[in-house]
Amino acid sequence: MSDEPPTPPTNLPSEVVNTLNESSPNRLRDVARYAEALAEHKERAARLEEDTPEGELKERPDDLPDDVPTKATITIKEINDNRYYYWQWREGDKIKSKYKGPVNPDE
Repeated sequence: MSDEPPTPPTNLPSEVVNTLNESSPNRLRDVARYAEALAEHKERAARLEEDTPEGELKERPDDLPDDVPTKATITIKEINDNRYYYWQWREGDKIKSKYKGPVNPDE
C-alpha cells in the first residue's frame, strides 16, 4: 500500500471530499455501507418505476407468492450482519416488501 491517500473521483464535490478526509476510519466504513445501501435503494426504485409495456405479460416466477405482484424484484437486505432476500414492488408512492429467505440457506 502507498503512503499517499487515494485520489477522490473528480465528480465528487469538494465539501464531500473534505468531510470524508476529516472522518475516522469507522465513520468512513459507516458512510460506505450507507452509500452502498442508498445506491441499491435508488436503483431498485428506478427498476420498480419501469412499467411493462401495455399488452406485454411477464412470466410469473414459480417461487413468487400469490400476494406479491409479478412486477416485484428481488433485493438483498442486511440485518445484524445477516443477508436476506426480499421481494419488493411499488404501490403508488410506497415501496412494499415481503420476506423471501436468507441469502445463505445455512443462516
